[in-house]
Amino acid sequence: MRRLIEPTSGQEILLVEPNADEVTFRFIFADHPGSYPEAIFNPAPSRYTRAAVALVDEAQQIAGTGDGLTRAIRIARAVAERFDYGHPDQKFNDGFDHVPHLSCGLTQGSCVDIHTYFLASLRAAGIEAGYVVGYFFPEVGDCTSGHCWAVTRIDGQVQEWDISHYLQIGRRDVGPALNPKGGFRVPVGHSTALCQPEIGFADLKLLVEPMHMIGGEPVRFETKRIRLLLPTTA
Repeated sequence: MRRLIEPTSGQEILLVEPNADEVTFRFIFADHPGSYPEAIFNPAPSRYTRAAVALVDEAQQIAGTGDGLTRAIRIARAVAERFDYGHPDQKFNDGFDHVPHLSCGLTQGSCVDIHTYFLASLRAAGIEAGYVVGYFFPEVGDCTSGHCWAVTRIDGQVQEWDISHYLQIGRRDVGPALNPKGGFRVPVGHSTALCQPEIGFADLKLLVEPMHMIGGEPVRFETKRIRLLLPTTA
């Protein structure tokens, strides 16, 4: 087992060579609302953070004037009007070296796609923002898969946003709230376009769930089970 540091964000990566067919990873986390590392608000330039000129122009126009939170809400609701929630085979930014501008009509996108567009729009309007990756556990059941959401920092205060969950319940009146859908979220990392020269991968969109290396590339596990174990009280 080796501990590596991702150079663009300072996050720790654990490289494990297992000696069994099944491996269990256990994350222990503390409840510190609004406590995010400074690096989350200073992402490395990449095709996931670099906005098209047309997107920059539109985001600034949509944000308009006023206090920072009002401007962020305008952007969030405009982004919600651009997307329908889904997991398309073709992503809206596939083949681009930047985050492209979406004009009229609805584009299908996952939480990753929607918040990529949202964050590029916020930053274009001069609003500090960051990408959070982790897990969402629904109110019923204890199993899940990876999820992501966004945070902003306005006038020194942190706000959390989940446009994808608003869309999943048929709402577009987005505001700074994590639980329009209910459930429980656990952040485990942040930022996009991660790299680790020591083991040979670069421009990894997200690192949420444990992955395995095949031919020098990180690949998601086909079979996995992610569970939430809350402490019990006497």
